[in-house]
Amino acid sequence: MSTTPPPQALAADSPTAPHERPADDGALGWLRALGPRGRRAFAGAFGGYALDSYDYFTLPLSMVALAAYFGLNSGQTGLFTTVTLAASGIGGALAGVMADRFGRVRALMITVITYAIFTVACGFAPNFETLLVFRALQGLGFGGEWAVGAILVAEYASAKHRGRTLGVIQSSWAVGWALAAIVYTLVFSVFDADVAWRVMFWTGALPAVLVVWMRRRVQDAPSAVAVREKNAGKGSFKAIFQPDLLRTTIFAGLLSTGVQGGYYTLATWVPTYLKSDRGLSVVNTGGYLTFLISGAFLGYLTGGYLTDKLGRRRNIWLFALLSAVCIVAYGNIPEGANTLLLVLGFPLGFCMSAIFSGFGSFLSELYPTAVRGSGQGFTYNAGRAVGAIFPTTVGFLADGWGVGGALVFGAIGYGIAALALLGLPETRGKELT
Repeated sequence: MSTTPPPQALAADSPTAPHERPADDGALGWLRALGPRGRRAFAGAFGGYALDSYDYFTLPLSMVALAAYFGLNSGQTGLFTTVTLAASGIGGALAGVMADRFGRVRALMITVITYAIFTVACGFAPNFETLLVFRALQGLGFGGEWAVGAILVAEYASAKHRGRTLGVIQSSWAVGWALAAIVYTLVFSVFDADVAWRVMFWTGALPAVLVVWMRRRVQDAPSAVAVREKNAGKGSFKAIFQPDLLRTTIFAGLLSTGVQGGYYTLATWVPTYLKSDRGLSVVNTGGYLTFLISGAFLGYLTGGYLTDKLGRRRNIWLFALLSAVCIVAYGNIPEGANTLLLVLGFPLGFCMSAIFSGFGSFLSELYPTAVRGSGQGFTYNAGRAVGAIFPTTVGFLADGWGVGGALVFGAIGYGIAALALLGLPETRGKELT
């Protein structure tokens, strides 16, 4: 017997039926407006992205120990990030097509299972080459999770609150980052460094619990199901390169490249910068990261609010400028001024995260429902793959410039993002019907 709810029940959760939603005023109006099914989708996407973040940061936090264990130079350690992000471009693009063809939730579960399995596998790697392969395979799942989860929630969210709702989803990245920093501090305090990095990767099995819950509780938005059934699940890359969408795809890819090139430069190299260039201990590095992560969490929430108030483009322009300024300042703090390093960590984390808050809503609004997964999955993750050049470049420059000096290269990424916005329209208030 079919378990599909009657049309009346589906309409109550549909983004096309605002008159049937609960009041969407007040601080939590965005959450009430999602409806019961939308809130379960929100919980699944929030948890998936938080654990995606956790599994990603097992590597940057363990980078110094890995370099010592395998005898790696800065260029080789930077290569870990490159293969992760390059593979994530492939995985994210494929996940986007799967989301259009087979459904958002099913694609989301596949991505979570993939990144969890290969994060754990990294902990068993016997040499540099094997770890590099496992990290690349982890990137396949890592790449798809955010794009698919953001689309799932965007299709439930109201146009009025979509930016704020997706901004809160983005904030889960900081939650996962914070959890990874806490576990890192505990694990590296208890175990010898030669074992601790393996333990960090083994803790990446956590997402398996989330998948079991999602399989039972989370469903696609009715509007997305209707479009998929009408089009017989024909999402593809070809459609997003047709004349009517080609300009959007090119400039959205450039925007993603710039923002992620700047972001992953910082996410990859700040822990190493704090330990190697600034001489901080494991515990002190965790303390400094607390300021950075706290700023990131509030930045996601603030950016989500501003992307609804100012518009998608203005929010990104504002924080592209501020992020570039913060990178230059952070990488050039004088020796001995570690208190200033601590203080500047907060605005750095705030700005480099606030710029991401509008991405989920902006990219979802740029594409029609039938190819939304393909469009968002490709542009976000192609940008991530090309943006991988930035942290690798920093790795090779670090031997001569120092990590702090090389971090300035990340500011170039934010300049690319600002220019890419010139080719994209403002989409605030657009209905995803």
